[in-house]
Amino acid sequence: MQAPLTPLTEVSAGVSCTIAQIDVPLENRPRLMELGLVPGTKVELVRFAPLGDPVEIRVRGYHLSLRKHEAAHVLVSLDS
Repeated sequence: MQAPLTPLTEVSAGVSCTIAQIDVPLENRPRLMELGLVPGTKVELVRFAPLGDPVEIRVRGYHLSLRKHEAAHVLVSLDS
């Protein structure tokens, strides 16, 4: 049985996870994929900004900041 998918915005800081699905509009998907956000990629949520937006993640060896509304559409499975 597959683990339930969680929006990236609901992961706690310091938790590693794997991108399972990206549910953004088709016109925004290439931009996120160029940044390295593709299904199967391991990411770590580093921190939220003081007011919760943006979200900082570590992906493919670099830090990336995403707006909270974008990160909410990146669905991940938590690594055990």
